[in-house]
This record gives sequence, C-alpha cells and structure tokens, in this order.
Amino acid sequence: MHILYVHQNFPAQFGHIARHLVEQKGWKCTFVSETRAGVVGGIEKIQYRIAGGATAQTHFCSRTFENAVWHTDAVYHALKSRPDIRPDLIVGHSGFGSTLFLEELYPAVPIVNLFEFYYRPHGPDSDMDFRTDLGWVNHDVKYLRARCRNAMILLDLQNCTRAYTPTQFQKSRFPAQCQDKLQVIFDGVDRAVYHSYGEQLRSPVAWAQSRTIAGVDVPPGTRIVTYVSRGFESMRGFDIFMRSAQRIAELYSDVLFIVVGSERMAYGGDENHIGDHKTFKDWVLARASFDLSRFRFVGRLPPLELGRLLAATDLHIYLTVPFVLSWSMMDAMSCGAVVLASATAPVQEILQDGHNGLLADFFDVELFASKAVSVLRDPAAFRPLGRAAEAMICEKYSLQAVLPRMLALYDDALNDPALKAAHALRPPPPVAAALLSPSVAPRPVSTADLDVVTDAQRLGRSPFRG
Repeated sequence: MHILYVHQNFPAQFGHIARHLVEQKGWKCTFVSETRAGVVGGIEKIQYRIAGGATAQTHFCSRTFENAVWHTDAVYHALKSRPDIRPDLIVGHSGFGSTLFLEELYPAVPIVNLFEFYYRPHGPDSDMDFRTDLGWVNHDVKYLRARCRNAMILLDLQNCTRAYTPTQFQKSRFPAQCQDKLQVIFDGVDRAVYHSYGEQLRSPVAWAQSRTIAGVDVPPGTRIVTYVSRGFESMRGFDIFMRSAQRIAELYSDVLFIVVGSERMAYGGDENHIGDHKTFKDWVLARASFDLSRFRFVGRLPPLELGRLLAATDLHIYLTVPFVLSWSMMDAMSCGAVVLASATAPVQEILQDGHNGLLADFFDVELFASKAVSVLRDPAAFRPLGRAAEAMICEKYSLQAVLPRMLALYDDALNDPALKAAHALRPPPPVAAALLSPSVAPRPVSTADLDVVTDAQRLGRSPFRG
C-alpha cells in the first residue's frame, strides 16, 4: 500500500500517522510539502515550490483562492516530474497544497481530504466577531473576503472521494448539504510523546526539590503554570492569559508561568490593530504592568521536551475563540495536566468542567484566576481531573484510538464503487498513460538529492504542535 500525503507543512496532521503506517504496517508513505526534500522516519519527502501568487492587483477577496491555486499547481508539477510515484491513495489537507489537480495525474486513485474550517463572517460562533472586548473594528472587506475564502474548500469537498474533520464543531460550520460527506475523526495524539510519565514529574517528591524543566530552574515548592500557542495572539487569548496570570501571581506568589510558543501572529489579523507595536505580545505588555519575573518565555520546544513540561505542570491554561482546536490542549490532557480552558467551542466538546478539567468564561479574568489558585493551593485534590483527562485522550483521541477509524475511512475510499465506475469508462490522460507505460523508466531517487534525517534528529527538531 502506497499513500501519498499532501500538506503545505511537514509533519502537520499527517506525519505521525504516516510514520506509524511505515513502522507498524510496512506501508510506503510519501509526503509532498513546501518543506525541504528528504527522508524522515522512512517517509520520502518531496518538495513543491510555488511559482507565483496573489499580488497587489489581485482583488483582496480573491487572494486566498489565487494563492491556493498556485499551491495546487505546484503540487501537480512536483509530482508530474516524478513518474515513479504511483500511489494507491491520496490524503490531503484542503486549502494547503490542494489535491484538486491530482486526478489528472492519477485518475483512478481515491482522494481523502481533511477539512479544518468553513468560514462564516457572522453569528454567535463567528471567530471574526468574538473579541468584542478589544474594541477593534473589522473593515467591511474582511467580512466580504470571508464569504469567498471557502471557494477552494468547497472545490476540494466536491472532488474528493471521502472527507473528514477533527471535531463536531468544525463539521457544524459547513453547510447542511455538505455535512453528510464529512466524518468526524480527530488527528490522533501521539502517546509515545505526550503522556504523564507515571506522574513522577509532578509528584510530591518532585515538588520538594529544585527542578530544571524546559531550561527553567524551578525552586522547591514553586508551582508551574503553562501556556502553549504557536503564536501569541488574540484568537488564542494571549492577552486574557497574561491578565489572568498577573492576577494569579497576586493571589498565589510562589508560581512560575512557563510560556511556550512564538510571537508570530498566525490568525485574526492582529497586526492591523496594534499600531506601532511589532507583535501582539508587545501590544499586550504595553497596556498593563506585568511582573515579568514570574514569566519564562521559552520559545518553541521539541516534542519530547514539550511533553515532559506538560507532564510536570501543575496547571495548563488554554484559551481560544470558536475556531480550530489547538493540539496543545489535547497534548496537555494526554500528559495528565489539569487544564483550565475557555468555555468556547470546540473546547466544550472535549473538556467537561469538573470531570476532566476546568472551564471559565473566555473574558472572565477573575474566574480564571480564582480557579487557578484553587488548583495551585491543593494540586493533589485536583489530580483526579488530570487523570480523567489522560484516560479520555487514551480511550478516544490517541493515535491508537483513532487509527482504526482513519484506516476504515481509507478503506472506504479505496473501495468506492462510484469512483471505480466513473473511471472504468474514461481513458487515462496522457500523463497517466505515460505512468502506466513500461517504456517509461522510473526516475531514480538519488540520496545526494535528499536530506536524510534520523528519528533522533527529527525528535530533536520542533514541528511544534501548537
């Protein structure tokens, strides 16, 4: 079995699944992305390079589609130059390096697409309207663009054989007429990396001695609170976290906040509202007085180090507007952390207040602080929440738990009768015919062209599940 994965990034949502299939099932997995070509964990990586994109002359509302087409074109040409790549199944991420053109290369090969989000400009769960507290006014054109951003997503949904999305909330964003095609299957948490280490890293013995965690020296008895985000931005509630953390420190002095991530702004357009400040973090820090001696900004962490930090933390704080769920919350729960999160979708689909974590209103800094302090004053009393979170991830959301459903979806696509019937009457296009011709010798893959990366090196780098 040969699966071709398509995503702008690597490993993204597919890398850990591909690695499992290579190591445990002996399947061949190829990964097409914008990242450097190489061999990682037995997975051949093929790099695609876009040759163009939207310009200042492109209408603002169609730039997303224009850029997506250029990615789609680059994926097509990268694979067209590799006639030795003959997959049995294609799995792609809608909107990033779209699979749309690949039927022209592989006309009888089924396509499974992952769909993360369907954009809606208004409504109670609109990510665009949620942060009314900031007083920011979105320009009309942002709402107009939101009505166009689904163009490639809808094309991908129409043209794929099977489709899935990680949560019920994400499925609910799509039009009703599209939802029957979407199955809900989470990406799968890698329990080899994200687990509780038998609670040894947060045991009373660990608390009683000095520790160094993620490069941070933690004095005896000092509590640890973590926050993880790919970028420090308004959609992930970085400002609410900072205000809550400051209040927590006022109420419970012996605490360190270890903050993982970067100052990039990945979502939401914060850069349009922060004036002369370079980052949203700078904007937040300029608006209030924070005791930064309580904070350790450690940047991005390799997965194993991040897993150890989350297995040591006394409390993990997570916030999001109604949007795509961050892997960091699921990873923290898998590590047995007590998670205090915003009572927003899709968080509430996973985390139940008082059962496997704690919830607070996104905007209620005092509630976040009071719940956090309760945990810090008596961590042992709240350990059942962390244990329940880890058990839930293990049972429902780990890679081992979701893989049977994922493979069943792959199998359904491979055996789709409509696909077989449609292509039985259609002659292969010239490119596909060339692939089938015995006169065409497969292009050899020279190791001189590849950046061969060992598993140890891979784990030492950070794909950063943010």
